[in-house]
Amino acid sequence: MTVYDIRQTTSYAYGSFVPFAAHVLRLMPLSAGRLDVLDCDMVIDPVPSEYAVGRDFFGNATTHITLKAPHNRLTVESRSVVRLAPCELVEPRDTPPWEEVRRWAHETASLARRSPAHQIFASRHVPLDAAFLDYAAALFPPGRPVLEGALALMERIRADFTYDPHATDVMTPARVAFATRRGVCQDFAHIMIGCLRSLGLPAAYVSGYLRTHPLPGMARLEGADAMHAWVSVWCGEEAGWQDLDPTNAMRAERDHVLLAFGRDYSDVSPIDGVIFDSGRHSLSVAVDVCERVEDA
Repeated sequence: MTVYDIRQTTSYAYGSFVPFAAHVLRLMPLSAGRLDVLDCDMVIDPVPSEYAVGRDFFGNATTHITLKAPHNRLTVESRSVVRLAPCELVEPRDTPPWEEVRRWAHETASLARRSPAHQIFASRHVPLDAAFLDYAAALFPPGRPVLEGALALMERIRADFTYDPHATDVMTPARVAFATRRGVCQDFAHIMIGCLRSLGLPAAYVSGYLRTHPLPGMARLEGADAMHAWVSVWCGEEAGWQDLDPTNAMRAERDHVLLAFGRDYSDVSPIDGVIFDSGRHSLSVAVDVCERVEDA
């Protein structure tokens, strides 16, 4: 098992004093599956007038805050210690044919938070699009195991798209990123989800942290790790949800720490809400993921 210390500092600077703000934060991991949260806390400056914790529909940890005093900045530092168990990878060729998975997903009567029924329709940031369908269809010939097809799609996206943090922003439509073949992890996740859903396959958006490794001889930089996004593909009842990272063309395993799960970015946004402000604002985010210990 691997234990990680995770710290994220999110800072907003406003162009004028904000008299009122209400936010929902999704910055705390929850123990689930192979993830065990050993400790977590959050420091918010200025101190909120109201503070409440809970869970959203998909089971993600939420923190609701209200700021009623004028403020021209907001800093949220979330800190957690998590233990991640090894991942037992499903053999792709042993997963069911993709047509069967599509049929099961559309026939399910379950509306539980992890039901595939929630992940087969268009959502706010992920349309069902003929271009997505055309891009993915050749990778899913009749009878192909669903995870084999999904892995091939992941690898195609990694080969065809360029990682460019200046090409898109958080509101760039998936169709635009697809057309330009440029973007960041959020874009690649939305595109892959759009391709899979256009085939009728359930695919979810996952946000979390990716532990990065420096080159040999180089020191690891504080805050160099980042929030990350990847895709979870439903492969039937037995195989369940399988996590794939199209940005890096890899299966999400030891270095991927799940934070939130939803239909697209709008369901897992780290900080969302409303402010009353007449000026511009700036945002800075620093993330540090440090491996503490590893037991055999």
